[in-house]
Amino acid sequence: MPSDNTYTRYFGYQLSALTNVLQANGQGTTFLELSSDKLSETRVTVPPLEVQRRVADFLDAETARIDKISGLLHDFESQVKHREQSVLGRILNAGVSCTAAELPVGWKWSRLMFLADPYRQIMYGIVLPGPNVADGVPIIKGGDVAANRLSVEALSRTTYEIESRYERSRLRGGDLVIAIRGSVGEVAVVPDTLTGANLTQDAARIAASKGVDRGWLRLVLESPIVQDQIRSRITGATIKGINIWDLERVLVPTPPTRLQREHAQQAQEALALHEKLVEKRRRHVALLAERRQALITAAVTGEFDVSAASGRGIEE
Repeated sequence: MPSDNTYTRYFGYQLSALTNVLQANGQGTTFLELSSDKLSETRVTVPPLEVQRRVADFLDAETARIDKISGLLHDFESQVKHREQSVLGRILNAGVSCTAAELPVGWKWSRLMFLADPYRQIMYGIVLPGPNVADGVPIIKGGDVAANRLSVEALSRTTYEIESRYERSRLRGGDLVIAIRGSVGEVAVVPDTLTGANLTQDAARIAASKGVDRGWLRLVLESPIVQDQIRSRITGATIKGINIWDLERVLVPTPPTRLQREHAQQAQEALALHEKLVEKRRRHVALLAERRQALITAAVTGEFDVSAASGRGIEE
């Protein structure tokens, strides 16, 4: 609690400026804890109240400017994601927004199960994989798909004995995996390094049939009309998911084989552009956060005179 000779808003900025010091004094591995003794020993600058008020007023104005810009950048990322879905819909869904719509000449509505290899049908994997073992078979869970953890080093492992009972759901490089529980609808490509790995019941394997372009299939599964169908089929109260029977019957707008790779390339180029925009936005947000922290630290430590700086604006 600030004392009578400390302005509350200034004291809040003081604590913010001391973030690195407080973290350095914290203890613990998973969660940092700061003892009351360490906190009470932390030294702070206490200038006259009038100076504290001027510093707090200055920082209120300048951090508000930064926060406003950060908010605009957040809105920008949402707009990019919205445009991304629009582009995928135009290229991969032929511009139609429902499964009752008529597709262009040469296109057809295909159930997902007919786009999969008939000898390696859509299926989930190990129901009870047991505890993680150091030397075992890598297994992909639903959460691994969304978190982009499809690597030998990042995945949990089950014993060879347990995995041997699920030979039919083994993976090959180039297969697709889709989360069917938790982050339902997330899709990823299995890298060659995970050939021989398996799944849990939270993810399903989709192996493209002969004549189906794998790159196109991955992208069309992420397109609006397919994702809408998947979401509409999700069931469950505590653990939400989609069952294999419903997943197999999702309708996919399918162009002729000769056009699938072309459409996939167009969509991939658009996604790459969007990713560059999003990455640039993230860099700007990080820079703004650094500027915000540096500004607070400089103001409360007296590195510059806020009276002279007031009114110049953060852009200066």
